[in-house]
This record gives sequence, C-alpha cells and structure tokens, in this order.
Amino acid sequence: MTSSTVTPADRDDTARRFRTALFVDFDNVYIGLQRLDPAAAEAFATNPAHWLSELESGTDSEGDFTRRFLIRACYLNPSRFSQFRPNFTRAGFQVVDCPSLTQQGKSSADINLVLDAVDALAASTQYEEFVIVSADADFTPLALRCRAADRRVTIMTASPAASAYRAVADTVITADELADLVTQTASTLAVEAPTVEAPVASAPAATTTAPARAKKETAAVTEPRASTAARKAVLQRVQTADRPVPLGAIAQLAQKTEPALPESRWAGTGGFLPWLAKVVPEVGVSSRPPGFVWDPKRFGEADLPGAVSDTAPSALQRQVVAVTDTPGLSQANYRVLLTALAADLKTHPFDRAETSRRVRDACQKAGAKIGRSTVNFVIGGIIFTGLDLKSTTKAGDLALAWAENVVGLCRGARMQLSTGDVAAITTWVGGGLLES
Repeated sequence: MTSSTVTPADRDDTARRFRTALFVDFDNVYIGLQRLDPAAAEAFATNPAHWLSELESGTDSEGDFTRRFLIRACYLNPSRFSQFRPNFTRAGFQVVDCPSLTQQGKSSADINLVLDAVDALAASTQYEEFVIVSADADFTPLALRCRAADRRVTIMTASPAASAYRAVADTVITADELADLVTQTASTLAVEAPTVEAPVASAPAATTTAPARAKKETAAVTEPRASTAARKAVLQRVQTADRPVPLGAIAQLAQKTEPALPESRWAGTGGFLPWLAKVVPEVGVSSRPPGFVWDPKRFGEADLPGAVSDTAPSALQRQVVAVTDTPGLSQANYRVLLTALAADLKTHPFDRAETSRRVRDACQKAGAKIGRSTVNFVIGGIIFTGLDLKSTTKAGDLALAWAENVVGLCRGARMQLSTGDVAAITTWVGGGLLES
C-alpha cells in the first residue's frame, strides 16, 4: 500500500504521516525577515529546499510524525522578487505571480492564497494539515475554516502576529524560530528524544548473548516506562512554545497522554509537581499562581507573563498586557531596557541574537529582571515600525518606535483608546523617555 492511499485510520501512532498543503506569502515573510535578520531572509529566499526538509518531520503530544507536502505554493510579486522564482521552482513549489494591482503597491497574494487554500479544503484529497507561512492576520478566517473542517493548522510568521491569529493555530512558529529554522540544521518542530547512553561492551557485539543484551538494556533504563510518553509530550510542548506555558496546561497534557498517572499518585511521586521535578527535570517551573513551565535554554523567570513588575499596574496596563502580549515591565524597567539597547547599538553593529543577549545581560547587571525573550519582543516591535537600528539611534528614538508599535497592537486588538490612553501607554512603555 502506497502512502497516497493510506487513510488516517490505517496509520498507527508510531508512523503518522500527514498530507500537508503549504502556502507561502513570500513578500510578507521575506520583508519581515529582512527587518529581523537579513541573513535569515536570504536563506529563506535562496534555499527553500533546506527549510522545507527541516519541516518534513516533527513531534507533538501524540508522538513523532512526518509530513508529505502534496501542495507547495509560493505567492510572490514578480516585479520585486522575480530573482527568487527559480529557487522555489527548483524546490518543487508552484510559484504564483501576484503583481501589484493598486497604486499603493498592494499585491494579490492574499486573495490568491485564500482561494487556493479553500479549493484544497474542498478537494477530494484529504489534506490533514494546512501550513500558512505569513504573519498577515487577514488569514485568520481561513485558519478558522480549516479548523472547522477538522484540519491541523500550522502558522509560520516573520513578524508579530495578532493574538487572535495565533490562537486559531495548532502550532505557531515565531519569527525568531523561523529565522533559526532557515539558517540552522535542527528543526524547531522536532524535539530530540531522550537517549540512554549504552554501556561499553567488553566483548564484541557478535558474541553477546540475547539474555545478556536484555539484561544490559534493562539496567540502562532509569526512567519508568509508564512516564515515557508523558515526558515526551511535556518536553515537546515546552521546547516548542514561544513563551512559558501555564502549569495547568502542562498537567492536563501529561494526564491526557497517560490517564493513569493521577490514579497512581503520579507514578508514586505524590503529585504533579514532584512528578515533573523527577521525570522532566530539565524544564524550569514556577508554582507561584498561576504557575508556568518553560525551557531554561530560552527563557527564565524574568520572561514569565503577569502583572507589571515593581509597581501597581493600572487597569489600562493590565489590559494591554493581556490582549497584546506586550511585556509587563514597569516604566523604570522599560527605561533600563531602551537605554541599554541604545548603548549597545552605539558600540556594536546590530545582530539579532548577539544584541538581545548583550542587552539582556546589561539589564540584569543594572538590577532589572528582564529576560531575553522580552528583549527580543521589544526589538522585534521596534524593527517592524521601520526604525533602522544603527549606532546613531538614540534611546528616545527607540522609545518612540516601541510606543507606536504597542499602540498599534492595541488598536489591532480592537481596544478603544482615548487620547489620554495613548499618552498613558506611551509614557509607560517609553520608559518616560518621551516626556517633555
């Protein structure tokens, strides 16, 4: 039986393969990546075969899976990006020309992508997953339509995406993760399975008896077999999340993966938190309500969502944090971050990864508990306003651009802002640097 004739019911959990339809809004992604990381933009445009191969396998809460990209469609403006057409054609993409149709330069990529996706949704071939490579929130209705038809939705963005757009996806690949995906060899969608180092055999493998091999394998296993699936699911969720994950969501995921865990008093550990500490010790955990779990390689306690730090937040600030994911820093900490960023740009050329690391270190040295993901979020917001990050950029320039970005996020989330609200937000996220 060939893969094209296998139905979902015919597959087992150890060999899941999704029929996938991939739609790439080239202009949106390339321009977004150029602002964030020019090297990543060039890698995305010149070597699509590489990042496509990185997406062919992954892991979710149900186990490993592979993708078969039955549709590979790329929508680009030929008057601006025709030089990249051969790269995508060579990688097996159908390239759809979407020239500008208005005086403002707006192309027809959006409507062409949506029409083709809707056609695929109604096709006789059952596409199990739709991958939309764009940060354009206009695709939210399309994602909702796919979910209503019981299809998986994966969104890959190259710029800040509206929370409503992210919420309708099963998986979201953020701009930073996409930049890493197109420039590195390890897929951001794959979680490395835990491995147990085998003992060195003192005799050639050919002379080792089967009982001896079984005894060695049994001795090498230090983790209860009953926790393997839940551990893998938790690691996958935490290591692919674009922010710390609520503790309750992780507990529900572990219980859903292995329903017998609560009945066994969490494998004899006495509760979920002790189980998490014993079985998944590599994750960071904060049990302070509401509680979060995170990947320590990317986040720390300074990245935890919550109320504005160091000061009592206003109702407006709480709403902005809740609906736009704007980092909940105090005005004083925003001043530290923006000032540190300006100082770093004065002495070092901008580099997405290195700049964020140095600024994070400078903030923490100054006593401000600011995590790297927060620094990345602010830098990304500033970049997407069009401000060029160079040595002459002042802290006030950064504050103005960042404030404009936050106000734009609020309006995009349909918050009704008065003139006073805009002024209050600007003063807050601008760190007081814009006050006359």
